[in-house]
Amino acid sequence: MCGKGENVVLEGKTGLSVEKFRQFIDIMTPSMDDYLYVYDMPGDCYCISENALKRFPLKENCFYNVVEELEKLVYPADFAALNEEIGQIGRKEKHFHNMQYRWVDQEGKAIWINCRGSVIDDENGEPKFLVGCINEIGTSQKADNITGLLGETSLKAELGEHQREQMCGFMLRVGIDNFKEINENRGMEYGNMILRRTASCIENVLKPGQKLYRVVADEFAVLDFTPCSVEEAVMLYNDIREEIKHFIEETCYDTFYTISAGALDFGIVEKQSYSEIMKLSEFALNEAKNGEKNKIYLFENEDYDRFQRKRALLKRLRKAVNEDCKGFVVNFQPIVHIDEQSVYSAETLLRFDSEETGPLSPLEFIPLLEESGLIIPVGRFVMRKAMEACSRIRRFIPNFRVSVNVSYVQVLKSNILKELLEGERQYGLAPGAIVVELTESGFLETNESFIGFCSGLQQHGIPLALDDFGTGYSNFHYLYNVKPSTIKIDRSFTMKALQNAYEYNLLRHMVEMTHSIQLKLCIEGIETQEELNRISEINPDYIQGYFFGRPCDFESFWKEYVAKAEVAVAEVCENGAD
Repeated sequence: MCGKGENVVLEGKTGLSVEKFRQFIDIMTPSMDDYLYVYDMPGDCYCISENALKRFPLKENCFYNVVEELEKLVYPADFAALNEEIGQIGRKEKHFHNMQYRWVDQEGKAIWINCRGSVIDDENGEPKFLVGCINEIGTSQKADNITGLLGETSLKAELGEHQREQMCGFMLRVGIDNFKEINENRGMEYGNMILRRTASCIENVLKPGQKLYRVVADEFAVLDFTPCSVEEAVMLYNDIREEIKHFIEETCYDTFYTISAGALDFGIVEKQSYSEIMKLSEFALNEAKNGEKNKIYLFENEDYDRFQRKRALLKRLRKAVNEDCKGFVVNFQPIVHIDEQSVYSAETLLRFDSEETGPLSPLEFIPLLEESGLIIPVGRFVMRKAMEACSRIRRFIPNFRVSVNVSYVQVLKSNILKELLEGERQYGLAPGAIVVELTESGFLETNESFIGFCSGLQQHGIPLALDDFGTGYSNFHYLYNVKPSTIKIDRSFTMKALQNAYEYNLLRHMVEMTHSIQLKLCIEGIETQEELNRISEINPDYIQGYFFGRPCDFESFWKEYVAKAEVAVAEVCENGAD
């Protein structure tokens, strides 16, 4: 083959043919990862290494009508440039081909390649052959020059070798905690130094037979195929941490960082593919990094199943939101004024049901909505339903209120106050018709947005109820920041008060304190007449619970609690007309 820019005229051309090149390509293919090719330009024939058939949608490794066939193979946006390049070679404007562009693989994905080739002329100086090599430039490297370790391609090959037999041992996937911050604060060169030293720390404690690879970014993988327990991975992790501790001490704490790790027992994943093993090890590492970090997590199928369910549910919830909240239902539960024993207001409670999931517990789907941000559009849906219901009921019960639970995500990431005010105007509701309920535990770390929201509610006359008060986070200074109009006592606290004299007295004092600062108090979870009688003795303002009514859809709520008022209003109107 010729060098760059050379125009080679071959002597003894009678021995030169596509078939000769093809034989050479077949000989070289087993010892190469790249793809050799020859393009017979006058004969319009193209031959490529046979291993390309596994990667790209080629029927054969030799074909005619080259430009037409390449158009099927090349990524559409790149074909015009390639066609122009081929034209330049044919017009003798170029004698060396060096181009980076994309082919399409068997799954239709774009694969970046670097295609280089030299032109071989015939005896008349016309382009006869284009001979060269194609290599993928987007694939993982076999080795990493920063740490001096083998890379993910080598890791894949090693796992492939052992997957032919019954696997034992473990994979330990190690990640540097907050590595992005190290790069941002100290620079890329410093980050590379941390990678090199971490690799050294791991290598220093490896046992015979254990192999270390750099997987991606700040992550490393140790393979151990010896018959050992996954507890060996825990010991290895602790040894690595100790080495890193020594390194940190050597720098007089100028450097400080921690590592997390996920351990995968090959005994429980031996039949999995390489991609699946990497996915499970990534899950294990992510579990270790959740929360405090600087720890190791041992992979468990049950945890992964829960993760998979969570991901599937999130996908279904996102679909429901995109279909105008199909599957979400707003239920209403009565809140009773204890003195009058009459329905004073209703709390909206969100439910979800679909053919794929069946009915889901709010304890399962609401955290998913909050984590994903979907609580913002779903919260608007609930608010709209609450305001529609309140507007209808107020025609017959003028002072009726509807409570809406608002998530901390809505407060911090959307203009919920503006939406409330616009909704009140749209549905013709006076201030006070809609009560905002905040769950206390969601707002432990108060910030300007939260304080501003609470101040805005107060300024516009929107009542605020503090839900789940007394579940473990309460302090009275918190009441000063939030300034609620009502405190709601969770059923768990109520049950303790009903079963324990000390807790009962504590609840009594809470009621007295609440009244002393001109707040109202609602006790949730009342389910029997006995519970009602006992709780009534401490004089709360409102009661909520199954004893008065379970959550139900709006039409059922209307029939049970509003229909009588509707009839009464109708009678008054009738008598007035007479």
